[in-house]
Amino acid sequence: MALPLWHYYHGQPSQTGIIRQTNSDFKVTENLGYEADGVGEHLFLLIKKEGINTTAVAQMIARWADVHIKNVSYAGLKDRNAITTQTFSVQLPGKESPEMAALENAQLTVLASKRNSKKLRRGALKGNSFSLFIANLTLDDALEERLQLIKTCGVPNYFGEQRFGFQAGNLFSALEMFAGKKVKNRDKRSMFISAARSLIFNNVVSERIASAMHLAPMLGDAFILNGSKAGFTPPTIDDEINQRFASNDIVLSAPMWGKGVAKTHSDALEFESNIAQQSALYCEGLEDLGLKQERRTLLLQPANMVWSQQNDGLKLEFSLPAGSYATSVMRELAIIQDATQRPAPIVNKD
Repeated sequence: MALPLWHYYHGQPSQTGIIRQTNSDFKVTENLGYEADGVGEHLFLLIKKEGINTTAVAQMIARWADVHIKNVSYAGLKDRNAITTQTFSVQLPGKESPEMAALENAQLTVLASKRNSKKLRRGALKGNSFSLFIANLTLDDALEERLQLIKTCGVPNYFGEQRFGFQAGNLFSALEMFAGKKVKNRDKRSMFISAARSLIFNNVVSERIASAMHLAPMLGDAFILNGSKAGFTPPTIDDEINQRFASNDIVLSAPMWGKGVAKTHSDALEFESNIAQQSALYCEGLEDLGLKQERRTLLLQPANMVWSQQNDGLKLEFSLPAGSYATSVMRELAIIQDATQRPAPIVNKD
């Protein structure tokens, strides 16, 4: 199954680059947005990892602490082929912490530990900071202009291709599940549902950008307060709404599909519904599962964005809010080849 070619905000880039030739090319630092309170049965572990994924680290922690994997939690998944820093929590009721050295290895380092009164929950983070090296990029005038546009205007808040699985397999699995196939694994079930919602969201965002309807509000739009999860839908688009939109106080949103009354109305509702119905089986499946209508910002604004030419590539640093993808930023910058996803070379066995 092939994914749609979603529209670019700043036009299709011309330069090509390579990411992740080494793990150090892709560094991620998680920002929870709060500190552990120092008391309680949950031990927070700030861990730096390389070459292993988040679930593998959670399993290591469970074995180290001699607890069930359900007693280990984390706020979000981090890339395997990268150097990442994130917090895990492990529940240790009435138990002392084991020796930290017994947990560490060549791929995992414990940077800090502290007790907390509550477990770390999925999605309970402020965002992530990224430090990337993209090989083969030349910082010429055209690339400099594109970087400035991304910094000033943002990029489409697309869900990254990793959301959909290898060759978009998660979307195919979602259709099978919606048709009645039982999926007992809760993580896989969640993954398939997320892929279906992400497809509809990306399609709406893409069509809105293609129609230049992201530049101004339309009647019935649902807005989100910038930097917040709170939103509202005004009955009309008056001067005050236009001024707040122009000053970036409020931002446009697109649907995370589910059942119930839509947040939009009038022109915006018709626009979104027409696009969503092109993926009717996914819409019906999500509604049948009882997922509620939610909203997500249409555009993504990188923060603290800086860049520089380094040897034969570009060093790029920025921060993103939780749930957003660095790949969405890189997609607008250049045509990026992920070195970890290159096809294996053909070996002549003759």
